[in-house]
Order: sequence, then structure tokens, then C-alpha cells
Amino acid sequence: MKERVGVSGVGLGLRTVHYDHVLSRRPAVPWFEVISENFMGLRGGSGGRPLEILEKVRREYPVALHGVSLSIGSTDPLDLAYLNKLKALADRVEPWIVTDHLCWTGAHGQNLHDLLPLPYNRESVDHVSSRISKVQELLGRAIAIENVSSYLSYRHSEMTEWEFVAEIVRRTGCGLLLDVNNIHVSAVNHGFAGEDFLSGIPKECVRQMHLAGYSEENGFLIDTHDHPVSDPVWTLYASAVRRFGPVPTLIEWDEHIPAFARLEKEAAKAKEVQDGVLAAAV
Repeated sequence: MKERVGVSGVGLGLRTVHYDHVLSRRPAVPWFEVISENFMGLRGGSGGRPLEILEKVRREYPVALHGVSLSIGSTDPLDLAYLNKLKALADRVEPWIVTDHLCWTGAHGQNLHDLLPLPYNRESVDHVSSRISKVQELLGRAIAIENVSSYLSYRHSEMTEWEFVAEIVRRTGCGLLLDVNNIHVSAVNHGFAGEDFLSGIPKECVRQMHLAGYSEENGFLIDTHDHPVSDPVWTLYASAVRRFGPVPTLIEWDEHIPAFARLEKEAAKAKEVQDGVLAAAV
């Protein structure tokens, strides 16, 4: 399995409004993450100019491919056309990591364009593990799965989310994209401790972390990616760095996207948290 190593630091999501800035200014960002489907001829795109931009960025920076439509938890058959396009894109841009979400996004051939949680039970572990193994075989590389935020739970769950995640990672050898914001959102919504989630994850499996902002609505936290990282998430991130080390981290900001300098400020704060935790551990 292909797995690129050597990437570190705090990266940023590459978004359309910042294309010109990135290509003309060559900012001191260690790596960028892109939404895979935007460059695969999916989500209304055709490759074309976005792919040309991505290739130009890739010549200057390492790139992570982050998908939103793998639907690894669905009962529909794996979408081979989708996977072939993803493999072609990965072979073309040689990302340092390929990731998607531990969820389902649709059924009966319909994409609901939402990241829907799974019941945490043995049947789901078996189902998802089998599909991840097939995806990794088809792509010829290990992938990393991301824990999603959730707003409901299932009566059929028989384990915690972190036990569920850890077992899938153990069975498949895939990595984990640990989304710290999603942990906090789900912890508040469901009444568990984010620190318990971190403690239940094997140290060696975390390949990347995500940080983002959330919104509050009707007593729930909603993972909207349209705010700065909150203080509770910074606190949980410090705990994650203490447990997992200086894992490559991404600042996600997908709605109401600010000026590039504002994203750089968030990235600098994440690096400051990393450095502070590591210095205290010496």
C-alpha cells in the first residue's frame, strides 16, 4: 500500500476564492487539503480548470485528498465508477494521504449530501471493515477515515463511538483522520467526555487531525465549518497533541470563508498549541 510520509505542520483547505492568492503569493503553508470530488468531475465539476489549478498547487505543495461521497457505511454496492475516478486523481496528483468519512451518505443510488452516522455495533464493524479493505485494495493505498459529528443515536448501538472506530482501524489497517471539532460537537450533543474518546483511540493510528468551528442551534452544536475554532476545541486539541504527538493538522473553514490571512492566523494558533504541548512534555 502507498503511504506518503514526511508531511507535518498545520495545513489549510484549498478553496476557490484563494486560488489566485496561493498561486501568486506562494504562502508559507506546509500543505493543502482539497475536496476530492471537486476535481473528479463530480459535484457539478468536470475536472478542467480546477484540476489545472490543483496540479499547479501540487507542484509547490504536498496535497491531501479529502472525500465526502465514498459512503463507506452504505448498504449500496461500492461505486466502482467513483473509485476509479478517485484512483485516477490520486495517481495523478500523488497526495500524501487520501481520506473520507466514517458514515453513509445515501441509499438506493441516491446521494443525500450529508454525513450520516452509523449504529455502533458488530454488524456495522463487519460491514464497514469489509468495504474499507476493498477500497484500499482497489486504490492500491491505505486510506484514513474521519469520525463525523452526529445529532442522533441508534437503539441498536452496543459500543461507544471510539470503540467502534478503534475496532475498524484494527481490522483494516487504515488510518484515522481525527476530527477534534467533531469529537467536541458529538460529546456535547450526546453527553460524553471528549477526553474519553481520545483515550480510547490507539496512538499509532492517527494520521491527520481536523480543527474547525461550529454553530449552536436549539441546544445542539452543529458542525458548520463557518466559525473560528472554539476555546473548548482548542483545549481538546491540546489533549490530542499530548496523546498523539504533532500529527499533521488542518484548519477547515468551508462557509463564510474569510481572507486567507485569517486562515493563516488560525493555523498559527494551532502550531502554537502544538509547540506549547511538546515543549511542556520535554
